[in-house]
Amino acid sequence: MTPDLIPLALVGLMHIAQFAAASVMANKDVGTGYTTSPRDRAPSREMRTVTARMLRAYDNHVQMFPFFAAALLALHVTGQNSGLTLAASWVYLAARLIYIPAYALGWKPWRSYVWIVAMASVAALFLAALF
Repeated sequence: MTPDLIPLALVGLMHIAQFAAASVMANKDVGTGYTTSPRDRAPSREMRTVTARMLRAYDNHVQMFPFFAAALLALHVTGQNSGLTLAASWVYLAARLIYIPAYALGWKPWRSYVWIVAMASVAALFLAALF
């Protein structure tokens, strides 16, 4: 595995862990009767604020992960990886790891700044793939 793909694998594992943590929290809050149902109705109990935030943080990563993966794979396939792309990959991973508690704990406006760092890292990866 090339050095650029190690952060991709770690981000994938982080994604799974983030989903598992949010799911456990949701099961605790609304009960497994609801979470294993087809969810045709609203839950009878509300989730805690931190649980809802964890689910939103996960949803945000569902949206961002394909961009990160596509950028890294484009770099890998074309052999354009460099020290810059490796650094951007690790910055993305660090930013996403910070983003989870930032969202869960309601760090404002810092959560948004962390998100910007992650998105800028992905943009740097795509720019590196172009040049």
